[in-house]
Amino acid sequence: MPLALNKEELMTYLSEVFPQVADDFALDALSEDCLTMRLLVADRHLRPGGTVSGPSMFALADCATYAMVLARVGRQALAVTTGCSMDFMRKPDGSVDMIAEIRLLKLGRSLAVGDILLFSEGSDKPVARATMTYSIPPQGSAAAVAG
Repeated sequence: MPLALNKEELMTYLSEVFPQVADDFALDALSEDCLTMRLLVADRHLRPGGTVSGPSMFALADCATYAMVLARVGRQALAVTTGCSMDFMRKPDGSVDMIAEIRLLKLGRSLAVGDILLFSEGSDKPVARATMTYSIPPQGSAAAVAG
C-alpha cells in the first residue's frame, strides 16, 4: 500500500491535531515500511539522574506509531492506541535526542500493530522496545470524518 501522506503532509497534520506536542518531535525518515522519529530531548523529558523518563519514551513510541498509521491510512485524527507493551532495557542518554524506529507488523481495516525500537542518538543498542496496537475508525464513520 502506498503512503497516503508524505513526510511534510504528515508533520503538518500532526501539528494541526496535536499542537501541544508538535515541538517535541521531528520526523527523520518515512517509507512505506518504516518511520524514524526523534524526541527532541529537553529538561522536561528527564528524570533524576539525567535519564529520559519512561513517560517521555512512551510518548515517542506512541507518537511514532500514530504517525506511521496516519502515513499509511491518511487523515484519521481519531485513530487511537488500544494496546501497548513496553520493555525498558538500558538507561537512555538524556544529553542526546531519542530515536524511534517503527515497522508496521499489521495494517488492517480496523487495527494496526507496530514494533518500535527506541535508541539514544548515536547508539545502535536499543534502550527500549514497544509493541503498539492502534484502532482505526471505520471509513465513513463520524470518527473517520473528524480528521
